[in-house]
Amino acid sequence: MATAEISAKEVFKLRKQTGAGMMDCKKALIESDGDFDAAIDFLRKKGQKLANKRADREASEGYALAKVSGKKGFLLVLNCETDFVAKNEDFGKLVESLINVAIENDSKNLEDLLAASIDGVTVAEKVIEQTGVIGEKLDLSYYEVVEGETVYGYNHPGNQIATLIGLSEQVDDIYAKDCAMQAAAMAPVAINEEGVSQEIIEKEIEIAKELLRQEGKPEKMIDQIAQGKLKKFFKENTLLNQAFIKDNKKSIKQYLSEASKDLTVVSMKRFSMK
Repeated sequence: MATAEISAKEVFKLRKQTGAGMMDCKKALIESDGDFDAAIDFLRKKGQKLANKRADREASEGYALAKVSGKKGFLLVLNCETDFVAKNEDFGKLVESLINVAIENDSKNLEDLLAASIDGVTVAEKVIEQTGVIGEKLDLSYYEVVEGETVYGYNHPGNQIATLIGLSEQVDDIYAKDCAMQAAAMAPVAINEEGVSQEIIEKEIEIAKELLRQEGKPEKMIDQIAQGKLKKFFKENTLLNQAFIKDNKKSIKQYLSEASKDLTVVSMKRFSMK
């Protein structure tokens, strides 16, 4: 097969499967007369670290990173296969470079970010390339953006948990920071009751009812008691209603009111690797 017959589509397909560079892929296809399997063998013989053998592995470890720019906060997660790679300094730098691209491009969602440019390729291509370089399957699995008048991003030591908080007013960063650390430590399911999904509410009510039946409570009392247990669930699992971890005599809502009467949390994102 002549050089002219090697299409860009074939080169990209080989690059996507192997993680090798574009020019290396093109040369491999030329040398193997366009035979795809032979091109892979050619790359392997040249010492290329290939990504194709890793496509079916589970990328269950990773690195979560939150970063703030102005009134926006960005949070992304890059998964890998082992904690050895997740804790590697170069892997951390890769995640840092990806979140910087997100900020520079003001990427609205994961699709936007994957299509953004980095080092002359797309972010999606960069992840594939690094899969081959690092030797583990990588997956940019999570990306979220929050906005607020005061925004804070908290990265728990070890980068296994990251949170973003957006507040309704411009106040001292300490209030957003405390909320972000609260979210990291206490894993609220929502900002307030209104943010809890109907699915979670129904599940909690059903669990409460079943436990009450096992305790032998009269059927006519079960609904009322279950509603009481739901209120307790909201108190323990919604950010504004949770007891403040630095002073459990007050709720987060009460804590925020110390800065401003109407100050509240308008956006929250939390990611935990485990």
